[in-house]
Amino acid sequence: MNPNTSAATTAMMTAIARRTLGPARPVRGVTVARGPLMLTDPAALRAAAPEVLAAGAAATAGGDCAGLLVAAFGDPGLEALRAATGLPAAGLGEAALLEAAADGAPFGIATTTPLLADALTARVAELGLSDRYTGLRLTAGAPERLSADPAVLLDRLERAVRACAERDGARTVVIGGGPLGEAAEELRARCAVRIVAPIPAACRALARLLTE
Repeated sequence: MNPNTSAATTAMMTAIARRTLGPARPVRGVTVARGPLMLTDPAALRAAAPEVLAAGAAATAGGDCAGLLVAAFGDPGLEALRAATGLPAAGLGEAALLEAAADGAPFGIATTTPLLADALTARVAELGLSDRYTGLRLTAGAPERLSADPAVLLDRLERAVRACAERDGARTVVIGGGPLGEAAEELRARCAVRIVAPIPAACRALARLLTE
């Protein structure tokens, strides 16, 4: 489930999920009916949570849904979804951060949303990963403008990734954002440092939950 963004972004993220999970696990992309267009600050993140919960309840009403994936890096509504539906659920932020830290190596985050920097650092702490966290590096420019120019977005994200590695000592860099999914995949080929792309990480986490 994706907070209220464009149909093209939902389609892109759904396509990545389908490639990751394969044909044995059908994926249906759902965009919430209301809420912020982009999650760029804490208020938007809070506003998205009840909308994600409502979309999840609707998606599971037919009884044919095996698991849920919250396609937003701040994981809005994730815990509420787990409690309300009883189904396996994964969020981009939780899954990507846990995967990045799994081998004990230092990791950082590269993202486009400066107003969420404190919230993301707090999320790292909530997951008990602060001892491995090297910090967050941001792209230059407004997130809304970057999202409209994929080439510029990729260039500036690559610079943020390199800063994580070269200045902060990160050996793994998490790309912080669902709409950054395609850029994250491209950066894996462009950067020497290990890249954790959030959508595949969440898909892998959900697949593990579905087999437990």
